[in-house]
Amino acid sequence: MLVTSHSLFKRFWYPVIPMSLLAEEQPKSFQLLGQKIVLWIDAEGKPAAALDRCCHRSAHLSLGSVKQGAIACAYHGWQYDRSGSCLHVPQLPTDTPIPKNYRIHTFACEERYGYVWVCMGDPINQIAEIPEASDPQFRLIPEFYEVWNCAGLRVMENEMDLAHPTFVHTTTFGSADHPIPEELEITETDYGLRATAILGVVNPKSQQKNLKMDSDITHRQLQMDWFMPFTCKLRINYPNGLVHIIVNTATPIDDKSSQIVQFCLRNDTEEQTKAADAIAFDRQVTLEDKAILETTDYDVPLDAKFEQHMMTDRPGLLMRRKLAAMLTP
Repeated sequence: MLVTSHSLFKRFWYPVIPMSLLAEEQPKSFQLLGQKIVLWIDAEGKPAAALDRCCHRSAHLSLGSVKQGAIACAYHGWQYDRSGSCLHVPQLPTDTPIPKNYRIHTFACEERYGYVWVCMGDPINQIAEIPEASDPQFRLIPEFYEVWNCAGLRVMENEMDLAHPTFVHTTTFGSADHPIPEELEITETDYGLRATAILGVVNPKSQQKNLKMDSDITHRQLQMDWFMPFTCKLRINYPNGLVHIIVNTATPIDDKSSQIVQFCLRNDTEEQTKAADAIAFDRQVTLEDKAILETTDYDVPLDAKFEQHMMTDRPGLLMRRKLAAMLTP
């Protein structure tokens, strides 16, 4: 499955950049589904997105600047608002109407969870709903924003694959005594999938400090939600009442690479566990995943016959079936 070959993927929402990286006067460039887009902050302080091309002579708008919420082209100074309308052409007399066809192509754009989300077409879904993000008992911690050279679907399948920790996460939480989950239940939802599971894991010293648990082993009660096509929420419930939630999106840059956007939510405080310590452990985990995933084939076959499977692959197989059904004319 090559994401740039299917226009359907333009109808989903993707986080593309942290709001903190968008400056008031400087636009940013990003490649989404093989297309260059430009992002900026409009006059109301909201993020805006457009094709990174001026309609005049096709220069990249990301080379320009932001003037009172309008993006100004660095080539001839034409300015556009978030709807794509041209507001100012310096070469025209001030009393001359600007032709209505002086427009750039813009995209739906919203801020959520501290990130700018973009949909390049008529939205087929909503931005993934994470109730804990608005719950005062939880704090949101930005974790990673980096490029991985693998397909988003591989990342999503890995998030819900409970057979790999024993072999991949050997320095973090993988337990040789628990190569498969003790329980695994999967249900289809209107947004994708939900899986619940129980998995035995080891609890190294660094995690004992983070989790405030002295035992060398523990069990994770897991609730995993897959939001089509490339966002996954992993809620980990520990026996002592601590909840650690990881939200991960593999935003498709192109067929071969993904922008990994990950944040976590925890129902503790900075005084109890430093955000830097929580990030450090999750960083170890993600680097173990990255080393494996970047060796996989980016053209993921949706037809099950082209790869071999086992019991714990059920979530991934359902992902493939649901995507295949949506892509079938």
